[in-house]
Amino acid sequence: MIRVLVAEDQSAVRAGLALILGSAPGIEVAGEAADGEQAVELARRLRPDVVLMDVQMPVLDGVSATRRIVAERLADVLVLTTFDLDEYVFGALRAGAAGFLLKHAEARELLEAVRTVARGEGVVAPAVTRRLIAEFAAGGVPDRGTAADPAALEELTRREREVLGCVGEGLSNAEIAGRLDMAEGTVKTHVSRLLAKLGLRSRVQAAVLARELGL
Repeated sequence: MIRVLVAEDQSAVRAGLALILGSAPGIEVAGEAADGEQAVELARRLRPDVVLMDVQMPVLDGVSATRRIVAERLADVLVLTTFDLDEYVFGALRAGAAGFLLKHAEARELLEAVRTVARGEGVVAPAVTRRLIAEFAAGGVPDRGTAADPAALEELTRREREVLGCVGEGLSNAEIAGRLDMAEGTVKTHVSRLLAKLGLRSRVQAAVLARELGL
């Protein structure tokens, strides 16, 4: 069972999200938060698998709340936003969000994104991916979106570099396992190790770095 904490300041939207999630098989709404501070507190108390986080919230914004939750390793964060770019997406990326989804996404897209993040795999809405790539091409992404030093790539093994390249293509662990002819559990181990070596907080950051470096 995937336990999800819904963090959204608009009560009607929050109720709708909770209804969609709660009615889906294998997903349970562990709690609901109306602001970022409450989201952090509930994440500490409830320890959900995934926090569905709106970026614009009172008391503490979604980016700051994401940063705290990720830093304390309380849960993976799936950012839900009406914005497909700007400082919110870049800020959440740097904060270590595991995924980005636009609010106008259909219910099936929301459920699949939650399940993907719960599996430990990143997910980024296509519109967000296209904009990120365009911004990288133009050199417009602030702080590179990651904290990794390209020189750290030298510390990766050949296999870890191959896995990083696949992550940059947006492949799932199962797809990477099939391409590189290894067990899915081994892929997860490689991903964890390369994140640690590169000093990255999330798989999405690794994917962005891989794209930027042309892997």
